[in-house]
Amino acid sequence: MARAWLVALLLLGASCAKQDWIDRTLVTVDVTGTWHGTTTGPGTSVAESGTQELWLDLEQAGSKVTGAARFKPDRGMVQSGPIEGTISGDHFSYRLLRGSSYVELTVSGDEMTGLFSGRPISFQRVDASSRR
Repeated sequence: MARAWLVALLLLGASCAKQDWIDRTLVTVDVTGTWHGTTTGPGTSVAESGTQELWLDLEQAGSKVTGAARFKPDRGMVQSGPIEGTISGDHFSYRLLRGSSYVELTVSGDEMTGLFSGRPISFQRVDASSRR
């Protein structure tokens, strides 16, 4: 009887570990393409405020994403440059390869929303021609 309980516990534990692994690696969205985003609020200095535009050029391979982020107009901001990120479920997070910017977004079709430096940001896919 004790052996049956032990086997049952081992099987239950194995199935829980497998579910966690699947949750971490599940990719349900494709972010490949060019995205246009806007964010509003205070800028990086007291003189800057209002709406800022951000463009993302992304290429996705499985759960890994590479590309570039660029602000318009370019004010020499640290947030522009090459990025790398990951997809987990419908969440896309990326970091700037130079600097410390880290962004987390929720993807829904051709839209992404999230926070950038504490400010709400929303993106629309404007070109999906790179998508497979």
